Amino acid sequence: MKLTRRRTLRILAASCAVPVGVLALRQMPSPPQPVRWQGTALGALSAATLWSNHPDRARHALVRMQAEVHRLENIFSLYRTSSEISQLNRDGGISRPSNEFLEVLDLSRRIAEVSVGAFDPTVQPLWQLYSERKDAGARDIERTVGLVDYAAISASGRRIRLGRPGMAISLNGIAQGYITDRITDLLGNEGFESAMVELGETRALGSNPDGNPFSVGLVDPLAPHRVKGSISLSGNALAVSGGYGHHFDMSSHHIFDPHTGASAMELAQVAVTAPLAALADGLSTAIYVAGAEKAPDLLAAFPNSHAILTDHDGQSVPV
Repeated sequence: MKLTRRRTLRILAASCAVPVGVLALRQMPSPPQPVRWQGTALGALSAATLWSNHPDRARHALVRMQAEVHRLENIFSLYRTSSEISQLNRDGGISRPSNEFLEVLDLSRRIAEVSVGAFDPTVQPLWQLYSERKDAGARDIERTVGLVDYAAISASGRRIRLGRPGMAISLNGIAQGYITDRITDLLGNEGFESAMVELGETRALGSNPDGNPFSVGLVDPLAPHRVKGSISLSGNALAVSGGYGHHFDMSSHHIFDPHTGASAMELAQVAVTAPLAALADGLSTAIYVAGAEKAPDLLAAFPNSHAILTDHDGQSVPV
């Protein structure tokens, strides 16, 4: 076949088109892939999902995340006898507390003050009473309530001290959120842009890789084995409080009203979104105890915080 100049140019153009197309295809970034971890933190089932184009780098980050969780549990875990909180409860005081302990205690007391004690980190004696005494009566509860008083905690960089013998604190209502925040910040500081961290509470790093917010299912408080509705997260956090989490008997659960010593019963569930998981964690407990009427004022004290309140008929109201 005789090649004319026009035909030669057509062949050259066609031959050049394929490599250009292949080159463009090779340069197109592949979608980030999820890398997951599951385990426990402060006794709660936990998980983290990190999206990355570099799975090995993501896996290494999750290993560092686990080390940080372990370090923070040595501060906040009631299950570890050598943790800072266990030492404080055992001895009534602790010298040279960590900055993390002071930060969480400071936020705890701030939420306690705003909620007029509906949230109180010194409720641990009530937990101990209900756990150990199935036959606890009104006098036992009244005596134990006398040990619940966040204002009796003194704290400085040199020492934390509990003001009365028999007092003890639990930070489970806020420390899980704090650890969630620390891990989310750790991943963000390492350059990752999309992650879901669920360490007792939930916080989103950025948004879903497809550009949409993450969707988090909400437990149905009337049937906790089911999911009812969802909440969208994009760079913020979610915490959920409900009495269905742990029951001591048919009439009492683990979220106590610090003023009465009885379990809070007005609401079935409170879901709070906030910029930080620690704040959402503390607010969800405070609102669950304080009740629906106090919810707007509590949320107004912390900008960009919102709640969904669910009553015992299953009716949900946004606040």
